[in-house]
Amino acid sequence: MVQHKIVVFIGQVWPEPDSSAAGKRILQLIELFRLWNYKIIFTSTAQENSISYDLAILEIEKVPIQLNDDSFDDFIKKSNPDVVIFDRFISEEQFGWRVSRSCPKALKILDSEDLHCLRYTRGFDLKNGVAFEPVHLFTQDWTKREIASILRCDLTLVIAEFEMELLISSFKIDPNVLFYLPILYQEKELQALSTVNDFQKRSDFVFIGNFWHEPNWDAVLYLKKTVWPLIKKELPNANLLIYGAYPSKKVFDLHNTKEGFLVVGRAEELSKVLSESKVLLAPLRFGAGIKGKLLDAMQYGLPSITTSIGAESINGAFDWSGFVADNVKEMVEKSCLLYQDEKTWLKCKDNAAVILKNRFHWQQFELPFKLKCDALLQNLETHRATNFYGLLLAHHSLKSTEYLSRWIAEKNKYNNLTEL
Repeated sequence: MVQHKIVVFIGQVWPEPDSSAAGKRILQLIELFRLWNYKIIFTSTAQENSISYDLAILEIEKVPIQLNDDSFDDFIKKSNPDVVIFDRFISEEQFGWRVSRSCPKALKILDSEDLHCLRYTRGFDLKNGVAFEPVHLFTQDWTKREIASILRCDLTLVIAEFEMELLISSFKIDPNVLFYLPILYQEKELQALSTVNDFQKRSDFVFIGNFWHEPNWDAVLYLKKTVWPLIKKELPNANLLIYGAYPSKKVFDLHNTKEGFLVVGRAEELSKVLSESKVLLAPLRFGAGIKGKLLDAMQYGLPSITTSIGAESINGAFDWSGFVADNVKEMVEKSCLLYQDEKTWLKCKDNAAVILKNRFHWQQFELPFKLKCDALLQNLETHRATNFYGLLLAHHSLKSTEYLSRWIAEKNKYNNLTEL
């Protein structure tokens, strides 16, 4: 009987690939390890909901876990994984020390999703009317926590080239503990580009984004107050449809039929929305990582108008599938041009295929990632010995997150006893 390797995913939430890029990303990592014949166990402290992906379809074991509870130690020891993947650095803070204590030989991989400290610092600078500079990252507590998490892990998956460069140049992280792995598209997914609707069969502008994600909410407000009124003035018959998971009342309050600003809510069939819309508007003023909404738009031949932050780390040296504009005047002009001029629209649509095939094709990354994981599993002790700062952060005098969690666990035990 073949003994499969075991990988345990510690998810911040249960995967929701239809509502966020993070959900799609974690499901892709699951698929990679399935292809490599790993037994997969997915855990999370969160509650599942109606839009959580049904992992049973993939025959994946699901295990609910609790914060600050020693039951996790029993679970992880029994599972005895070869690899543990932390979904964002907060999951590593919560459970990394428990994994190290119970399964010291397990390869610890952090999937950063995006650099949270970059997103938060850019947002902080925007609210304070300050132009972002990398040096601003060093003053934020989020930065210290996230970089510490990266150093404690054996490998960190980085989704954006800009963030790879930032970690190496600004934070002096050893490239050997980083691996660039963006959102990926398999050949069958890229084939959608050959069957998309043409210019004449599409209508209206569209925005898509999970409303739990602060940059998306900011972008919608920016559209409502600043950008869309100017576009609507030039194109009075056009509408802007706002889609996104988890819309609150404040989101629906923006709906105004007369203004053509239509808040729809979650897109039940994302492919249909992207195939029938004419232009995606994504005026993202802060954020990090690579923006799944822009890649999804490319997959269905939908040109976009976005900012330099929105386009960051996506197109490389290739022409954008639409236009990148950082000021309102240019954003409005390019939006109207793309919406009205079929020749321009078709050229931008064709750019999408070039970007996706050259920069996000599954086959470019699968084998290098597997070889990296295999090499680390075979030489883990040597690899760790070269990561001095990781060893330093694992030293008992710097393990504040562990001792806080252990204190809470003991407090919870005491409270449970007193209630009996």
